[in-house]
Amino acid sequence: MIRIMLAALSGLLLFFSSPGSGGHALMAWVALTPLLLAIEKLDWRRAAGLGLLAGLVYHLPLLHWITIVLGVYGGVHSLVAALALGLLALYMSCYLALFAALLVNFTYWGKNHGRLGALWAAPVIWVGLDVLRARLFTGFPWQDLGYSQYQLPLLTQVADLGGHHAITFLLVLSGTLLALLISPVVKGHLKQQVAGSPEERWPTARPAIVLRTDRWSLALALLLLISTALYGAIRLQQYPQILAAAPMIKTAVVQGNIPQEEKWDQELRAATIQRYLELSESVATGDEASGPDRSPALIVWPETSLPFYPLEHPLFYDLIDFTTRHDNCLLVGAPHRELDADRQLQYYNSALLIGPTSGAEQPAGIYHKQHLVPFGEYIPLRRLLPFFAPVVETLGDFTPGPGPTLLSCDDRRIGTLICFEAIFPRLARQMTAKGADLLVNITNDAWFGDSNAPWQHLSMATLRAVENRRSMARAANTGISVLITPDGRLHQATELFVPDTRHAALPVPGPNARMNSLFTAGGFLFGPFCLLLLIAGIGRHIYVIRRD
Repeated sequence: MIRIMLAALSGLLLFFSSPGSGGHALMAWVALTPLLLAIEKLDWRRAAGLGLLAGLVYHLPLLHWITIVLGVYGGVHSLVAALALGLLALYMSCYLALFAALLVNFTYWGKNHGRLGALWAAPVIWVGLDVLRARLFTGFPWQDLGYSQYQLPLLTQVADLGGHHAITFLLVLSGTLLALLISPVVKGHLKQQVAGSPEERWPTARPAIVLRTDRWSLALALLLLISTALYGAIRLQQYPQILAAAPMIKTAVVQGNIPQEEKWDQELRAATIQRYLELSESVATGDEASGPDRSPALIVWPETSLPFYPLEHPLFYDLIDFTTRHDNCLLVGAPHRELDADRQLQYYNSALLIGPTSGAEQPAGIYHKQHLVPFGEYIPLRRLLPFFAPVVETLGDFTPGPGPTLLSCDDRRIGTLICFEAIFPRLARQMTAKGADLLVNITNDAWFGDSNAPWQHLSMATLRAVENRRSMARAANTGISVLITPDGRLHQATELFVPDTRHAALPVPGPNARMNSLFTAGGFLFGPFCLLLLIAGIGRHIYVIRRD
């Protein structure tokens, strides 16, 4: 029973460290300690069961927004939506179960002493499984553990070295280190309370490998954790000087707050565009005291802010007129369709850049979303899963875009991430490596309703800015819209479910600005390297078993 309670406690700590949970991010640094204590000296089957329990306690409340997406806005029966939540939480929890099973098999944390110490094996296994989850079944790296720290810039700066996976590595390392240090104390208190056979009880003596042979590993782990905070402090101290030397692009984000149930109503199209234009007008003109330079060079509207095919609709002329009058760029999200080389009609979830010289037939630039949302923008195995069809908003499934396409405004190159794309580090990195000066994230989080998902989505977008040392402008239909500087600080974040605008001058790379990151150049390989180590460890384990 105590082991079950400890595993459940880890699940709760993981959840309450996540964005939007009402808890605190610092809980993540100790969240895994109870689970590690619970699985100590167990065989892999029982350890996997406790890991699965911790995962379900964590993921069921973390992902409850799925029932809103499918049940409220997707037209799916509430029981089917609840089943989808259960299956997704179970799938995500399987990784935690696998983590526990591998850990007790490979290290002295289990009954058999392995060659790999638990202190370093735990973070390697965890990060390796995160990378695997980001690849399997098109990938669902939603709310990896490292994202929990997004509001603590001191602890997120290391992401410009190894990405958000580096933060996850440190969090797991911290929990494992604490478990190693307090385990003898816990066992002394609980020795008489643990039921079961003698070999299932926690022994009172810590193996000598922990207190003696591994003392340098413990010291190194502690030094690494301290160095992370020191690196963050140094980076944050350097940023004012770096940003002072950087050019600026005046940018605004517009939050229209169009309810999802009204968004695609044909009779409300004109009213929707009118609201966005009025909000944009207030930003573009401002007041006389602000001076003529107040008008942003770039104004960003959210994903599908145009609820029609813009190049086929007369309301598109109103947007062209707006950019012509104010001599600026307008980046808007909209569905788009065109004929391919085989004369087949293809549908895209797109971002259109409209400039002062744009015409009615061709915008200044267009980007098609590359990574589509399964069951939201296309339906895998449509014939086998017909009940998900109402979730897809278009006449047919969207087609993925051809690759990273940069847009250009005010002589600055823009890398656009549409909604779900912000959770994939690869896309932002590719755009930055290709020359993006500014990252833009447009999204329609109205799907999430009044849940914790808007904060979770924001946390992942924030780490894209830190990883690549690029400013980000984020426009969300119902919020949270915000302007993010390369150090990951959030500026002027909006409230949820209110029409609003935000504007600021965002730093972009210049000839004298040191704004290139190690992550973009090669640090992104840290996560795959952990996966490679994990695969090598599994291979060696199998080889040793067969040899013996």
